[in-house]
Amino acid sequence: MQIYLICTGNTCRSPMAEAILKNKNLQDIQVFSAGVYSYGGEGMSQNAQAVLNQHGIEHRHTSSPVEPDKIASSDLILTMTNAHLQALLQFYPQAADKAFTLSEYVMDSKKDVSDPFGGDLHTYEATFEELQRLIDALQSKIVEE
Repeated sequence: MQIYLICTGNTCRSPMAEAILKNKNLQDIQVFSAGVYSYGGEGMSQNAQAVLNQHGIEHRHTSSPVEPDKIASSDLILTMTNAHLQALLQFYPQAADKAFTLSEYVMDSKKDVSDPFGGDLHTYEATFEELQRLIDALQSKIVEE
């Protein structure tokens, strides 16, 4: 199974979610991330790196824009917000049957994942904890299916 995680610039939320999910070492799961407004080539934000390091989660990341071939090859596309989902579907309507917000997919909720961009370490920690809960729920859902 290939999972594509999408946020705005691919420097905070989706790379943290990618690192959390990859760290679970789920068999036969490939994980990628991108940003709907990413130009690519940027590193993960320093505070995102710091939070992942504090939790012992390995990460290596360079930002990437959404790639059509990854949209086509992904089995599941999960966005951090409804706005990301709508932007994605505007350009890739063929992905409608496999694209959801992360909270919608795992919790049937309309709640967006909070954006820590520009915030302090405490703000990033709060987003990390939110992502950790959502990724734990995603793991449970994947294992059940």
